[in-house]
Amino acid sequence: MTAHSKTIHGTRRSVINFLLSFAIALVLTLLLKEPGFNDSQVYVLFLLFFAVALWITEPIPAFAVSLFIIAFLVFALGNKYFNSAPENVEEYVRTFSDSIIWLLLGGFFLAKAMEKTKLDEALFRFTLKVAGTNPRNLLIGIMTTTMVASMLLSNTATTTMVLVMVMPLLTSLGKNSGVTKALLLGIPLASTTGGMATIIGTPANAIAVGALEKMGITVDFLEWILYGLPIAIVTTAICCFALIKKYIKDTTPISTAFLDDLQPGKSKESSLQRNIVVAVILVTIGLWMTTSWHGIRVAAVCAIPLVVLTLTGVLDGKDIRGLSWDTLLLVAGGLSLGLALEHTGLLEHYAKMLIALQLNSIVLLFLFGFSAMLLANVMTNSTTSALMIPICIVILPAFKLEASLIVALSSTCALLLLASSPSNAIAYNTGLIEQKDFRFTGIILGLLGPLLAILWVLFIT
Repeated sequence: MTAHSKTIHGTRRSVINFLLSFAIALVLTLLLKEPGFNDSQVYVLFLLFFAVALWITEPIPAFAVSLFIIAFLVFALGNKYFNSAPENVEEYVRTFSDSIIWLLLGGFFLAKAMEKTKLDEALFRFTLKVAGTNPRNLLIGIMTTTMVASMLLSNTATTTMVLVMVMPLLTSLGKNSGVTKALLLGIPLASTTGGMATIIGTPANAIAVGALEKMGITVDFLEWILYGLPIAIVTTAICCFALIKKYIKDTTPISTAFLDDLQPGKSKESSLQRNIVVAVILVTIGLWMTTSWHGIRVAAVCAIPLVVLTLTGVLDGKDIRGLSWDTLLLVAGGLSLGLALEHTGLLEHYAKMLIALQLNSIVLLFLFGFSAMLLANVMTNSTTSALMIPICIVILPAFKLEASLIVALSSTCALLLLASSPSNAIAYNTGLIEQKDFRFTGIILGLLGPLLAILWVLFIT
């Protein structure tokens, strides 16, 4: 098949998926809407089904779905020709300036600065040397460092960075080596579990914090670490042990000759700039962890890397343009949809229906946790959290904090499918691992992660 034919085939499939998503959303809306619904409620119910279908079938990029959500809300809810009771739609546009967006942006600036000044490479080169030649120790060392790095960097960036560093080793070991498979499964897993540990580790965490803040509940940087870090450590350790038992039968020392090829990058940035980045990271994290003492909001602290890194020339215009702006758009759209579900009363309506079932609160928390994990396997964890957290807060008003934390942490545990996480796709693209191999770690994390999140959050709250 020629490149032109592939393009035509891809376009045709996207159009079919888009129309199919529209048809499914329309049918579900007609079936589930109730006589008492006003125009706004009907429009938002349709938008919910349509957005979820688009996120699952992917006829357009996920961030484009979020832009569509905002445009649809402005057009349908604020237009007097389509809505018998038009609303003020400004709040649905203002999500672009939400504190969550600034929080994530601060994390992106730190990650880009580390990459540009080669601090990321220095960290992983040190890990590879310290881990030694024992394959088990090597796996433990790399997964541990990957987990730690992912607390500040995105899962995708961390996975890419680590794989680049270990590819000479993987290539020398070959596709049939158990160590190769263990590393290619362990690196995406550790980058995912590390994201649980901090507010900026993954967008789902920031969404949970933002939702709670609107409810008058503040979770600072250090407090989140108390919730997320123990779960990250335990899940990483158990999965690492499982990978060792399954794939690393031989403890014969591995040649570290590949380290000779990993010479320090000749960065154009001066040592002064590297020192600036280290200082900014230490000050930013320090302020994040002491929010309860000085009262400066976590999002406000992000002004430090944004201002200092650009003012000192560590990051320039080209670097800024290369940031993950699509992720910010995705989160903004999810926040807008959550606001619409809440303000139109749809959340309250269906929450009352679920409350009428009189299920035990603990049972509901377990249901929410594992549902979030399953849903995040076909959607991003950020969109899953943006959809589920507002619903959970309404259904369990006495467990706002617990429900939000459990949904955010559980949604991060989605690694079952190749499409469940960009980290899986990056590892698969090396050509050294098969798609079916991801089921092993995906099942373990999918069952273990939500269970630990539920038990730990309930234990310490």
